[in-house]
Amino acid sequence: MDGVAKVSMNEFALIQRFFLEKSRYNSNVCMGIGDDTALVIPPPNQQLAISVDTLIAGVHFPVDTAPQHIGFKALAVNLSDLAAMGAQPLWFTLALTLPNADKFWLEQFSEGLFEISNAYNIQLIGGDTTKGHLSITIQVIGSVPQNQALMRSGAQIGDEIFVTGTLGDAGLALTVLQNKISFQNHDITRLNRPTPRISEGLKLRGIANSAIDISDGLLADLGHILEMSGNVGATLFLNDFPLSKELQTLKTEQAWQFALSSGDDYELCFTVSSEKSHLIDFPCTKIGFIEKETGIRCIDKKGKLFISSNVGYQHF
Repeated sequence: MDGVAKVSMNEFALIQRFFLEKSRYNSNVCMGIGDDTALVIPPPNQQLAISVDTLIAGVHFPVDTAPQHIGFKALAVNLSDLAAMGAQPLWFTLALTLPNADKFWLEQFSEGLFEISNAYNIQLIGGDTTKGHLSITIQVIGSVPQNQALMRSGAQIGDEIFVTGTLGDAGLALTVLQNKISFQNHDITRLNRPTPRISEGLKLRGIANSAIDISDGLLADLGHILEMSGNVGATLFLNDFPLSKELQTLKTEQAWQFALSSGDDYELCFTVSSEKSHLIDFPCTKIGFIEKETGIRCIDKKGKLFISSNVGYQHF
């Protein structure tokens, strides 16, 4: 943020100007921003789904990322967790750590944040600000009818495995930005502005046996489903993977590697019994099936096994 004007303001002025004045509240919010806690009215006969994520500059996004993209992505990745549970977004809180109270940065950040919050009708109801290395922590709260939440732990032997969207695009964009690969006219939208699959998650209630969002890479996140579902296994058909035009220009095995191990796609990976798969009414791609033998086997159309050199993003 060097080279741009900085403003001196206290915490309350910052919150008032960039967050409170832009917040919209429905009747289920009794008290939002401005007091020690928020007061909300949960929907009747619903369970609350709660998730929290922290994004740190230089770790979860490049330090020179445009602030409006940071604001958008910070909420998008949390909404993706709600999508994976089949939950309806309701409210969120924001803990924002800033090196400086930079007027331009805050204006752009809040613009991106409220763009996506308004699109998904989720309301900012509180949070905290402090000074330090740039990081953003968002907690989201959603609702789901009792016993209808999608879980990682429900995959059954014989289930078909599906994914939304395309795989590997965010990983390709990050690799290009890091100058690890040369690529003309690459699209960084999937990296900076992922699409939370909220509507798809809601439609999967009562259909999917298990679900997860792809944040750390397909192999890593599908692995969580397999482990939580009683150590079952999976076979994936690489030639069936949904790949963007950009990935299709790469060497085949390089494209597969991005699709299998790149994080930040925030697509849904879910399993459905063959008896219910015809009930899916949104675009998605079948890429494999659940089986008894543990582990994940990735095979091409000739039945040849492909061994990935990377299993996905590691947090530590």
